[in-house]
Order: sequence, then structure tokens, then C-alpha cells
Amino acid sequence: MAQHQSKEKHMAKLAFLGLGVMGAPMAGHLQKADHDVTVYNRTAAKAESWASTYGGAHAATPRAAAQGADIVFSCVGNDDDLRSVTTGDDGAFAGMAKGSIFVDHTTVSAAVTRELYARAQEAEIRFIDAPISGGQAGAENGQLSIMCGADADAFETALPVMEVYSKICRRLGDSGAGQMTKMCNQIAIAGLVQGLSEALHFAEKAGLDGRDVVEVISQGAAGSWQMSNRFETMLDGEFDHGFAVDWMRKDLGICLATADETGASLPVTALVDQFYKDVQKMDGGRWDTSSLLERLRKLG
Repeated sequence: MAQHQSKEKHMAKLAFLGLGVMGAPMAGHLQKADHDVTVYNRTAAKAESWASTYGGAHAATPRAAAQGADIVFSCVGNDDDLRSVTTGDDGAFAGMAKGSIFVDHTTVSAAVTRELYARAQEAEIRFIDAPISGGQAGAENGQLSIMCGADADAFETALPVMEVYSKICRRLGDSGAGQMTKMCNQIAIAGLVQGLSEALHFAEKAGLDGRDVVEVISQGAAGSWQMSNRFETMLDGEFDHGFAVDWMRKDLGICLATADETGASLPVTALVDQFYKDVQKMDGGRWDTSSLLERLRKLG
């Protein structure tokens, strides 16, 4: 893609912390682009396996991985996970040189982003909040949407490297703007998936062929990424893939808490969050977010 052609002429020394279903392929893209990548994962075997697969290096602690790196990336689980890989004696900040950049791809609270941005400034490290959207497939195919909050100079330096695994990578404002934009993303998805679930459920109850219905309505105003990419698995009752309900509830919790701070009204988001809670009670915490349809089927 065109944006990949703007990659830095010199190869960077990088670190990547967190090798889950998103982080592992993202780090792999960086190594394949001839950057010098050292990885860290809480489960050391994953880091060793990644290094064996991609040819990069692995380190025993975030600090060790970050030493000498121009840019350190993270993609972990939640606020506490992010703090654990950044702060403390073994955290990445302790190993980073002044002027280097920390890029966080985790979806976390605005509060922890503000906290770590301040800590990074104290250490003369540049910090970018850069949550991602596009799911596991987007990470594997290098087609992620990256929404960034950062000082302009830090963003411009890191952009050519992030473009290796992105479809779009944009600065939305200063620190925290990336996380706020990711909240908008999750708010929009919550309503879309519920609406799609209700439409498919209604079609089933009305005796219609769901595939025929989607073929028609997807070509009009009802069409969406969720409809195009999830309707078949939803109709087939297959939910063992994609973005997990447990993760979505974590993200929606962040959205609702931030809405309380900002005064935003999110009535549909709050309702869908409770619907996902019902799915968790159905032992569907690891199901894809499209499993809202299964909740409706259970209700009758």
C-alpha cells in the first residue's frame, strides 16, 4: 500500500511488549519490515516462540526489552497490565533513553493514559496513546485503524513505523485523544451489533431466509462492516472467533465511566453493556461480540 512506502529509510531498533492475538502479528510485521525487534511477554514461552518464528530477539523483562530502543510498543490487556510493563524497576520506562518514544496500542482508561503521559514527561520520554481497531484479522493482514493522541513531533517520528501494520494511522489531538476516539469506536459498534442481531432475530421469527435478507438490505442504508463480516457466522450460531465479549465489556465500562466524567449521555451503550453481561452469564465471555444474537434466541 502507498502509506507503507513512506517507511523510514533507516531501520529502527524497536521493542514490543505483549504478544496476544493482536500484538504477536503486529510485532511480526515490524520484524518482517527489517526493523530490529525485541519482544517481551508475561508468558516467556510466547516470546521465545515469536522469536523463533520471526527471527527477532526476546527479553526477560520489559526494561530489558526496551533498553536501546528508539520506539517501544505495547499491546496488553488493561490498565493494570499497562502499568506493570511501564513502571517499576523492571518496567520499560526504566530502560528507555531520553527522547525515545513509547506507543501504547492497548485500549485503556483516559486516567491511566494521563498518568503515564505525565510519568513519561518526567523521564523525558515521549508517550503516544494509539488504540487500534480492526480485530485479529486486521493485525494479521497489517490493516489496522490506529487512532493516536500525542505531541505532534512524537507522532511524526513514530508514524512511518506504525504504517507497517496500519490501513490508517491518524493523530486526533494531544495525549488522551486516541483513547477517546477508541471509545467512540466501541460505542458505535455496540449499537450496530445489537441492531444487526435484532434484525436477524426478527427475520428468523418472521420465517425469512436470513442470507437472502442480508443480500438485499446490505446494499442499502443498513449495510455495515458488522453485517458484511459477521452475518453468516451469526446465522450459523458460530461465535468462537473475533473480539471477545469479556474484552468488549471492559471497553464499554471505560466508555461509560468516561461519559460520567464528561457529561455525555450513552443510554444505548449502557443497555447493550447489560446485554453483554447476560451473554457472560450464558458462559459466552469468550464468544465474539456478535453473540448478542444468541441472547435473543435464548429469550425466545
